[in-house]
Amino acid sequence: MANLKFEEALARLETIVAELEKGDLPLNDSLKIFEEGIRLSKTCLKMLDDAERKVEVIVQEQDGKKRLRAFSLDSEVSSSPDEAQSSSAPS
Repeated sequence: MANLKFEEALARLETIVAELEKGDLPLNDSLKIFEEGIRLSKTCLKMLDDAERKVEVIVQEQDGKKRLRAFSLDSEVSSSPDEAQSSSAPS
């Protein structure tokens, strides 16, 4: 599963969900693909976590220069509404 692309893992996970929702599989088969679904879910979550760490946000400096900084959901959420509005206002 390590060499699977995110989109492939997600597509397989969606297929598994559809198969389980139909409810026509024998119990053992249902358990087997449920386990696969759990593994795929964990794989997808790890890929998303890794991608989130790589996201960079362009920040407009006061002097007009732009710089890159690592994206941090915590810092974006914890900033005040005034800061969020001023940073998103067009130049």
